[in-house]
Amino acid sequence: MKITQFEDKALSQYSYAILDEDQSAVILIDPARDIRPYLEYASANNAKITAVIETHPHADFVSGHLELHELTGATIYCAVQTGAAYPHQPFDDGKTITSGALSFTAINTPGHSPDSISILLTYNGKDHAVFTGDTLFIGDCGRPDLRENAGSQKALRKELARQMYYSLREKLMVLADDVIVYPGHGAGTLCGKDLRDANQSTIGEEKKNNWSVQEIAVDQFVSILLEDQPFIPQYFPYDVEINRQGAPALKTALSGIRITKPAVNFIPGEIVIDIRPAANFKEGHLPGSFNLMLDGKFETWLGAILPPREPFYLLAADTRSLQQAMERTARIGYEPFIKAGLIMQTGSEKQTPFDAEYFDQHTDEYTIVDVRNTDEVKKKPIFRHAISIPLSELRMRLKEIPLDKPIAVHCAGGYRSAAASSILEAALPDNLAITDIGEHIKSF
Repeated sequence: MKITQFEDKALSQYSYAILDEDQSAVILIDPARDIRPYLEYASANNAKITAVIETHPHADFVSGHLELHELTGATIYCAVQTGAAYPHQPFDDGKTITSGALSFTAINTPGHSPDSISILLTYNGKDHAVFTGDTLFIGDCGRPDLRENAGSQKALRKELARQMYYSLREKLMVLADDVIVYPGHGAGTLCGKDLRDANQSTIGEEKKNNWSVQEIAVDQFVSILLEDQPFIPQYFPYDVEINRQGAPALKTALSGIRITKPAVNFIPGEIVIDIRPAANFKEGHLPGSFNLMLDGKFETWLGAILPPREPFYLLAADTRSLQQAMERTARIGYEPFIKAGLIMQTGSEKQTPFDAEYFDQHTDEYTIVDVRNTDEVKKKPIFRHAISIPLSELRMRLKEIPLDKPIAVHCAGGYRSAAASSILEAALPDNLAITDIGEHIKSF
């Protein structure tokens, strides 16, 4: 028996392949949209993918469970409460899948969502590992506030938080201390707020180090869990429904996207998502462009800034980069909204150059917009009179920004300020100077 963990670093997402060498079978848990790594894994091990288990309908990424079923014939297993519209077998408390010496037993663990399950892996009759999905993380537990307006099974956040309290204590912490914990996400996910930088743990380690399983009254637990959760990107409810229905095959979904090389003076009728580095974007880009660099949490910010079904162009400097951007766009199910893929080296618009020396001596002459998240601003304020508008809320709060001074935009490292300055440039009057000072903040 061999357990292999796959990681999508941009989304901090883990999926798993469990190889039963005796039966030449592979069981997958929470696969990502791109199923090629799992097919290659099975082929390399001369095995067949026989089962796909979904711990819940995911909000932050699109799963490849339906394509795997259609291509390999693997049976999909999920909780009854999922209300799955794809072919599947119900997999709830007490139900078990066996493959040789391996047994996978469903444990209903509502809390992150009403339909969440964990999967206990038993090997040769001994409990070996538990795959906890978004219920138990390393150092934290899943957030309970994503299903008030999403999925076939909706639930209030306080109700789910209370369910999480009991799922952790009555379903997971009763397992043996040496049972390995394999979570659905690592640090950096928006599905929890305080995960450690580890990709696995044990039940015993979590009993010692995870705040969410310590001795605490249920009402206090609910209050702490609901406090200071990360923002919810606009795409999350949309992805829950895609995963409940089952996504189309990735290659087929991308094959219909038109790719073109427009002229430098091309005037797009829709927003352009320009994935090039910020320095190239500043030197020349198309009007109405948002600079969301591929080297970063591209999917998260794309789905946070654009609501589902808003059409957009996707622009890259070369075919390879554009293909990567299209595939990453599909990880959150946004590929149907790509009007066309554009290949361009530059464009007719330039961004206002930033004069660091002048800015440092005349800070009061600027309207400074801080696009970090609210908790970041609280922990480390940088400019006393800055207007705080998180990047995820910027397009909806443009009216809060005064237009009587040049605007300087900053974040913590440069990615978000590059995106925010481009959004403001596209939305505000042409005669208003907008500069990105994100990189300069590192010297403060």
